[in-house]
Amino acid sequence: MDLNDQVAIVTGAASGIGKAIATRYIKAGARVVIADLNPDAANATAREIDPTGRSMGVAMDVTDEAAVSAGIAATVAKYGRIDILVSNAGIQIVHPLEEFTYADWKKLMAIHVDGAFLTTRACLPHMYRAGRGSVIYMGSVHSKEASVLKAPYVTAKHGLIGLAKVVAKEGASHGVRANVICPGFVRTPLVEKQIPEQAKALGISEADVIKKVMLKETVDGEFTTVEDVAEVAFMFAAFPSNALTGQSLVVSHGWFMQ
Repeated sequence: MDLNDQVAIVTGAASGIGKAIATRYIKAGARVVIADLNPDAANATAREIDPTGRSMGVAMDVTDEAAVSAGIAATVAKYGRIDILVSNAGIQIVHPLEEFTYADWKKLMAIHVDGAFLTTRACLPHMYRAGRGSVIYMGSVHSKEASVLKAPYVTAKHGLIGLAKVVAKEGASHGVRANVICPGFVRTPLVEKQIPEQAKALGISEADVIKKVMLKETVDGEFTTVEDVAEVAFMFAAFPSNALTGQSLVVSHGWFMQ
């Protein structure tokens, strides 16, 4: 399987999981758009992963309808089409539920859920016209399980599975598939930020957050890597038929098994 000449847009791709997915897609022959809130970082990542022009950066706040539309339009103007969307942009905020401000709740839900909706809605017409496409949402083990301190994150990640199922059903007749990747803890800046926050909130050491909270239920006490997630994103993007659609795949060193 390969992605020769397909066009992928990956949100939140200037670093972390998104960057790893973009890099894997370039390796597979795709042209990749790095969509990120930070345009300088997006452009730098695009140059880094492929300086020949097969990758470009666009500024995109996934919660802003106009910004999403502009980023998709720039992608089509540059490369002519969109074959793959990876809705990856995300943040994390941790608090006990009774201490969550409504503003923080809305911010997290907007980035994860509204962002997935807006980018999907903008990309689908281009995929439908081409008669093909793959929509990939970045879920989490928290799409299946719950953890303390993460009420909006867990809610949002559960919601992405429902969205993927609808897109899979609506898109099937147009050759468009939709799936969800559900990673365990990946040591990205997002997770690094959580470690001291959870240590403070739970009254334990940072080492215990890693060992007794984050990796407690894995089979080997190991973090999932960005490369692990990127390989699954490649498989979902390159899969040749509707046999694999509306699904969610957990990549977590056995933290969650189904």
